[in-house]
Amino acid sequence: LAAMAEQQQFHLLLGNLMSPDNSVRKQSEEMYDNISGQTKITFLLQAVRDASAAEEVRQMAAVLLRRLLSSSFDETYPHLSPDMQTAIKTELLVGIQTETSPSIRKKVCDIAAELSRNFIDDEGNNQWPEVLKFLSGANLSSPLSQVISSLLQTMEDQSNPRVQAHAAAALINFTEDCPKSLLIPYLDNLVQHLHVIMVAKLQELIQKGTKLVLEQVVTSIASVADTAEEKFVPYYDLFMPSLKHIVENAVQKELRLLRGKTIECISLIGLAVGKEKFMPDAAAVMQLLLKTQTDFNDLEDDDPQISYMISAWARMCKILGNEFQQYLPVVMGPLMKTASIKPEVALLDTQDMENMSEDDGWEFVNLGDQQSFGIKTAGLEEKATACQMLVCYAKELKEGFVDYTEQVVKLMVPLLKFYFHDDILSGSAESMPLLLECARVRGPEYLTQMWHFMCDALIKAIGTEPDSDVLSEIMHSFAKCIELMGDGCLNNEHFDELGGILKGKLEEHFKNQEVRQAKRQDEDYDEQVEETLQDEDDNDVYILTKVSDILHSVFSSYKEKVLPWFEQLLQLVVNLIGPHRPWPDRQWGLCIFDDVVEHCSPSSFKYAEYFLQPMLQSLCDPSPEVRQAAAYGVGVMAQFGGENYTPFCREAIPLLVGVIQAADSKSKENINATENCVSAIGKVMKYRPECVNVNEILPHWLSWLPLNEDKEEAVHTFNFLCDLIESNNPIVLGPENTNLPKIFLIIADGVANESVKREDGCSKRLANVIRQVQVSGGLWTECVSTLNETQQKAIQDLLNTA
Repeated sequence: LAAMAEQQQFHLLLGNLMSPDNSVRKQSEEMYDNISGQTKITFLLQAVRDASAAEEVRQMAAVLLRRLLSSSFDETYPHLSPDMQTAIKTELLVGIQTETSPSIRKKVCDIAAELSRNFIDDEGNNQWPEVLKFLSGANLSSPLSQVISSLLQTMEDQSNPRVQAHAAAALINFTEDCPKSLLIPYLDNLVQHLHVIMVAKLQELIQKGTKLVLEQVVTSIASVADTAEEKFVPYYDLFMPSLKHIVENAVQKELRLLRGKTIECISLIGLAVGKEKFMPDAAAVMQLLLKTQTDFNDLEDDDPQISYMISAWARMCKILGNEFQQYLPVVMGPLMKTASIKPEVALLDTQDMENMSEDDGWEFVNLGDQQSFGIKTAGLEEKATACQMLVCYAKELKEGFVDYTEQVVKLMVPLLKFYFHDDILSGSAESMPLLLECARVRGPEYLTQMWHFMCDALIKAIGTEPDSDVLSEIMHSFAKCIELMGDGCLNNEHFDELGGILKGKLEEHFKNQEVRQAKRQDEDYDEQVEETLQDEDDNDVYILTKVSDILHSVFSSYKEKVLPWFEQLLQLVVNLIGPHRPWPDRQWGLCIFDDVVEHCSPSSFKYAEYFLQPMLQSLCDPSPEVRQAAAYGVGVMAQFGGENYTPFCREAIPLLVGVIQAADSKSKENINATENCVSAIGKVMKYRPECVNVNEILPHWLSWLPLNEDKEEAVHTFNFLCDLIESNNPIVLGPENTNLPKIFLIIADGVANESVKREDGCSKRLANVIRQVQVSGGLWTECVSTLNETQQKAIQDLLNTA
């Protein structure tokens, strides 16, 4: 009651602050000034959110609260209790969502914008991510518009450049995290405002030399373009001349950061609008970059332009594609220099460490026994960026990058042991298969030499890397390398080492699950513990997927020759598909056996006792992922397995049909499993027709086509459809070709959904079917008339390209 009375008194005070009587107002202002800042925030927010209070009292409270956060944020807000801080943020977000008075809601948005501006630190990082998640998640178009306009108004407040810069930083955070669909309606207003501010600030730079706000505005423009992508095309000509002007003229030392950010902005806009729009400016931009690059030797090591330049080159490479190759001789020197930065490291006793910790930029890892390992972090981010750029060049330019593969591989392989920075380690791993692809053009000897240089280091890294994210990247890259190199790329020592490592990973997987189950029985177990256990479980499963990747690449390269080696892992993989295992274990266990059947048949049948029954049962599993793995298995048994699998294929057909005909088989979570069942039935009809009454099931199978989600399986179904049409199958064509309109529809949908790829031989066969119909006028008209505009265009595209 006391609190309510106090709040009523405060409402009265707010009313008196608006009194026309000078003495009443003066007395009220003195009383208001004597209230502590923390108490003011609490009372003002309650007044704003009190729907029973008079509208003018609420408006006054909102104005004062925003003013307080603007002028006295540092003196008040950080001293509130954490609970109170959370309550304020929550109240504002709820207010934006539930407030019915438009004028109050506008003011609540202003307060939220002011608060979010204060949560931007000097590096531009947002310390209140919930506001972004909330605005993008709630599809709240009107409040989002209000928040954006509040920030734009603040950016236009010429009297306070620091506040302007913070508002610009807040806007960057909004646009970076805002989904494209949500941003587009405000794009025109946003862009026009940014242009006005940029022009004003450019003038200010020329007249007064002030640059802080312009730096942030340039980054805001880059962020908006990055999110808007092709929707930014109409605004391209508004910004590009000014941005090029900044890069040409901002050459003084104090403008290095502005110049770097402008280079970043130009390259992001280029990437957003695409090659066609950017090309007329591309040559001029490249010349500006080249000029900066040739002055690179004069740049100091800490020049902020370096990292912006390196990233900009990579974006230019993505835009220009092969045309970028001509610039590599200029670009690669500084890039390799940055990627080769060797950090300062030291082994220290605890006393030395305490003396050094004052020295900025050192990080320490305690090794026990009074010893610590220290690393100076300066330059590590730049090194990581440079490594990512090398990955980008290898990926984009392929054989165009071949001249640099040797020096890059010599740099990258040792970095597989660079434990100080995860991004550098991941970049190193990611580069390996890409570098092999680049090197292919030099012939098998060069390629093999390069692979030998990588192989041992990759296997050792899989055995020793402790971080699961980095480990999964290394395993994925290793699998891709084996697929690229093929049969013979691993010697006996490699196989021995790899077998031991994979066995260890699988054993660890089971052990970790046991430990987690024990923790679930523990007396300290609660929701928070479960969340941690779920995260650990996800990490474990992710590593399991990479074990599967490696085995897939080994089976596809070595075929049945590798089965004796695989037997050391056999029992562990059998354990994965046990009926009581979690569904991801069963999914990935079945995937491994799918690979055994696909790549090692008919020898695979000697392991049939371990997986046939579990696979059959898994066709009816509650988990769609498990059903998908099992259905794929039936398909490869029909295609590759040989006669031994015939009875099993026969038994699987009614189960597959059951999955397809289930009520929710086309739902988002079930569609992939369902399409694998359709494909499997097609493969059984094609490769094992003795297992099924083809004439009875064909009309059903046609009604399930085309497959739109699983593109790889779609190709199998279209090839089989071509077989049937080319052999004039009467059931498929129907009496007097009456099914042809239906077949046209299937083909058109397949092309429209990109389930039929131009480069597949299948597309030529389908185009021939259409051409045969084209010559018989009446039938052609009938077939085409049943199609909508998109489908007709798809048929035309197929005829033009195949």
